[in-house]
Amino acid sequence: MTQTDATPTTPADAVHGSWVSRAPAFARPYLQLSRYDRPAGFWLLALPCLIGLVLARIPHGLVAEDGWLAALFIVGAIAMRGAGCTYNDILDRDIDAKVARTALRPLPSGAVTLKKALGWLLIQCGIGLAILLCLPDFARLVALGAIPMVALYPLMKRITWWPQVWLGLTFNWGAIVAPAAIRGELTLADGLLYAGLMFWTLGYDTIYAIQDREDDALIGVRSTARRFGGKVKGAVSVIYFACAALCGAAGFEAGGWLALALLTPFALHLAFQAIRLDPAHSQRALTLFRANREAGLLLLASWAFIAAPI
Repeated sequence: MTQTDATPTTPADAVHGSWVSRAPAFARPYLQLSRYDRPAGFWLLALPCLIGLVLARIPHGLVAEDGWLAALFIVGAIAMRGAGCTYNDILDRDIDAKVARTALRPLPSGAVTLKKALGWLLIQCGIGLAILLCLPDFARLVALGAIPMVALYPLMKRITWWPQVWLGLTFNWGAIVAPAAIRGELTLADGLLYAGLMFWTLGYDTIYAIQDREDDALIGVRSTARRFGGKVKGAVSVIYFACAALCGAAGFEAGGWLALALLTPFALHLAFQAIRLDPAHSQRALTLFRANREAGLLLLASWAFIAAPI
């Protein structure tokens, strides 16, 4: 029988109707390990790179070579997000088997062996290494700084209530790799953007973690969604405000009042998410989490407007 999103071999949090469900049976577990059936993560890893690139070009304007860099960042984000998810599933295979949302992932369900998952991890890391070698020297050094954070992230939910902070520091590293590739140095605006996007990830991943609060409590996994408890809606509001403030400061530092004003659509999108958030509705939490692709695209498009060559 052909596997579809309705069959019990599809992870519960996969996108319904994903092309992964129609992929050849032998490839499907590997695509699921890399979360190709949950593409929001690819966007959320690639967008900080592209936003950092655009911010670095304000006010002088984008150049033709930036298209090559953008392509590298996109391919790198796809490879490394897939590698990160595969690595996470390898370490979390026993925990995933105890959580309803993750029990049907390839490793706990037995769809793929540990040895094959390790091989798939190495293939994706090899692609990431090839991308790294295409970057300028200083950008390579900066990019390498993310490796310890990636390696330690799956352990954070076991030792701290704030694994989403660690994820934010890791997921947005591309926001400083991009200007490092362009300028060969980092500025205050780059640091402000990195901090702002870290709060963005803290907010949207707290929303995402609302889905797992009951299961996480049973097996002892920690998260900011559990840490904030009944105050999670207010906490996300404060976090998103900090994100908008820091990103606004980055825009002002790089492009003055215009760059700050153009942050408005992004800030309003975050405010809308905070208003709509209802901790009692896990499906709405998933929908709001996924909507951060559009939030990131709004920020990218806004700053690209003033970075575009005249």
